[in-house]
Amino acid sequence: MEGFIHTGLPGRVVYGPGTIGSLGDEIGRIGATRALICSTPGRRGAAEALAAQFPGRIRAVCAEARTHVPADVVAVGRAAAQQAEADSLVAYGGGSAIGLAKMIARTAEVPIVAVPTTFSGSESTDMEGMLEDGVKRLHQSERMLPTTIIYDPELVRALPPAVAIASGFNAIAHAVEAFYSPGANPFASLLAEEGLRTMAQALERLAAEPRDLDGWGLGLRAAWLCGQPIVSAGIALHHKAAHVVGGSWGLPHAETHTALLPHSIAYNVAAAPAAMVRIGRALGAAGPDAASAMYDLMRRVEAPLALRDLGFPEAGIEEAVAMILAAPCANPRPLSAAPLRVMLTNAWRGAAPA
Repeated sequence: MEGFIHTGLPGRVVYGPGTIGSLGDEIGRIGATRALICSTPGRRGAAEALAAQFPGRIRAVCAEARTHVPADVVAVGRAAAQQAEADSLVAYGGGSAIGLAKMIARTAEVPIVAVPTTFSGSESTDMEGMLEDGVKRLHQSERMLPTTIIYDPELVRALPPAVAIASGFNAIAHAVEAFYSPGANPFASLLAEEGLRTMAQALERLAAEPRDLDGWGLGLRAAWLCGQPIVSAGIALHHKAAHVVGGSWGLPHAETHTALLPHSIAYNVAAAPAAMVRIGRALGAAGPDAASAMYDLMRRVEAPLALRDLGFPEAGIEEAVAMILAAPCANPRPLSAAPLRVMLTNAWRGAAPA
């Protein structure tokens, strides 16, 4: 009999259309009156409009978040929080905005209210990768876990379908690795399987009908389910490879996760057969061919398949392999150069997993 450790983290979830209207009350509920909104430059206007709705709760806006959470941007965010004397943070946006808030909270020790506008699932975790000196490094702390999450389907409905679909696969990557990461446990696997099943359904619905509000809501619920398991289970090769390739070559975060996903699954097929059955089952596939089931789902919803289409050069494959091996992570199948090379080559081509 194998033992396990499960860490359950606190958090309040407010879900439903129009729930953004409760933001002021939720900030007040944690005893805060001077929140700083963290967002991206593209959402500056929306963030400022949101701040204007709650003048007694929100003091300032920092709309500087960027993909991969660069350290210099975090420094700007920390300075903005200090200048505003912020006693809380509102993460308004996708993974970049949430990541900036997390990295500020890591040292400022103030609570976060997350208002996700994508399906990344980052709002459900206590970890974040930050780009430091050209290398993306993972940080983890309970201070980085949002205290409250507001899921409003009306906020995500304006997303371009391609962006929504890529962010959905980013969330799916969290669920997939929870099945076979070092801390895998029964509770994490239950959440992961339900999250994976629900997100697959949501993405197929949205690919067919992008105006379906219920589909957007289903995606948000799935993102919440997908994000939680890795807090307890941890991460493995997929996240390591995504951080190396995406962070070091400046590729879009969610799309990088997407293109790598079926190939990182294929890498571990023989080493984690029980996990593969559950992944395949969640995707509606018979048998253990989880990698092909994932690839087929990606093709059906027209997700990005190839790293080369994202700007990753073929010449970068060898360097990426070396970087992964230089700081190896725990993984069901030991890491070695030849199979990593196959994994990255297939992901670069957008080929079927092998």
